Amino acid sequence: MSDGSVQQRQSQPAVPLLEEQRVGEILAAVPERRHWRYRPRRVGMVWRSRTFRIAAVFTVLALCGLAILALVRDQTGTQGFLVGLGLAVLPVPLLVAAFRWLDRVDPGPWRNLLFAFAWGAFAAALVAILANSFATRWIATATADPSNADTLGATVIAPVVEESAKAAAALLIFLFRRRDFTGIVDGVVIAGITASGFAFTENILYLGNAFGEDQQIGTSGVVSVTAATFFVRAVMSPFAHPLFTVLTGIGFGLAAAGSRRRRLRRIALPLLGLVLAMGMHSLWNGSAVFSPYGFYAVYGVFMVPVFGLVTWLAIWSRLRELRALCAELPAYAAAGWLTPAEPLALSSMRARGLARDAARRRYAVTAPGSPQSPYGPAPGSWPAAQPSAQAKAAAKAHGKAAAQAVAEYESFATSLASLRLQARRGAAGPDFAERELELLHHLWQRREVAAPALAYAAQATGRLRPSYPPPPWAVPAPYPQYGAGYNPYMLPPRQSARNRPVQH
Repeated sequence: MSDGSVQQRQSQPAVPLLEEQRVGEILAAVPERRHWRYRPRRVGMVWRSRTFRIAAVFTVLALCGLAILALVRDQTGTQGFLVGLGLAVLPVPLLVAAFRWLDRVDPGPWRNLLFAFAWGAFAAALVAILANSFATRWIATATADPSNADTLGATVIAPVVEESAKAAAALLIFLFRRRDFTGIVDGVVIAGITASGFAFTENILYLGNAFGEDQQIGTSGVVSVTAATFFVRAVMSPFAHPLFTVLTGIGFGLAAAGSRRRRLRRIALPLLGLVLAMGMHSLWNGSAVFSPYGFYAVYGVFMVPVFGLVTWLAIWSRLRELRALCAELPAYAAAGWLTPAEPLALSSMRARGLARDAARRRYAVTAPGSPQSPYGPAPGSWPAAQPSAQAKAAAKAHGKAAAQAVAEYESFATSLASLRLQARRGAAGPDFAERELELLHHLWQRREVAAPALAYAAQATGRLRPSYPPPPWAVPAPYPQYGAGYNPYMLPPRQSARNRPVQH
């Protein structure tokens, strides 16, 4: 090991570790249930009420949704709105599933994703439509050149307004849901979901207008403007808006993973990501304005490579989260909180799924009234009587509860590793000890169900080799009263098993 790496380890802040021997004292110090969930810094007296905050956010998004619905319907007409809505919803499941798959290691709560999608589809889209329309009309009036106003609006105004409006969702979650925002993957997922919602509303507008144009000129089928618009926006470039905003999300993710003491970096990185998102968005919009073949050139030479690079970065960040489990959790295994096999199983997505399935099967067949064993009926045994429908339902519920316990255990263990990594980097908050106690408390409650399932998964996936008992001749002498050299299970020197005397 080089001297530089040794100095780097010595310069890292020391993270205290809780020993299992103090389990009674530690669990007694766990905060009350109402304090389990981390609450960010209070903004004002009114915001102390969680119900008020939820109601306020829901009201704002609902009003924005009604306003954007009226604006889009006014521009496209009722038929155009319905056609645009039906076509625009098609790529949404693909986008959401892709970002959710990326967040499988430490999945964030659905409420954050729903907020991000609603913000992009309603609030950001409303701000973009109003600001872009106002700016375009103002430029056209000031310059008396409507065509130039449209060009400036598409290449300058729209990227700045739209990316700023979408970045607001990531900023709000970064500030008020800081516990759920820990790294690059979280930033990519939140930004991508927000942009997916924005693209959904924008596609309704474009596809609805295309359908109205088809009705005016009388075209239909694959040669229609609607089909061409759907192919460009939903087939060729469904990840266009998410790709722009993901750059901002990466900036927020890097800021979240860094030390809290580096305030300049925490501010500069999101701003840099926002500027890159605006520039990329401007290049994309300008490619179709300045040249008839500019769209294809930018798409093939710039967009596809950048999409591949961002995808690689997101997957690499997810693998880095898995490696962090192997690096941070063994300390808790050495202290007795985890078994040695658990960090190996938790760092593999395949082993995680296998552990959940094993717990489901084991606790389903061992439920009261179940006639089978955890590994099925024994060979040559009499066929068991068919269980009743009530027994089947009870066994299924029992297995489902066990699988849920293992999934929660995996989530809490991942959060524990992430928390310890943040503390090592100096990015953990002042409530590090309280959050660590809370996570260890949750793990301890589910340990009896999850630990055997994870140990089985580690061995089944080959990440942990099964330990076999030593052979009899390697066992230490079990009869010390006869002398240190006496061992009935060890052969004398130079005597093989073939010529060993038979003892009667």
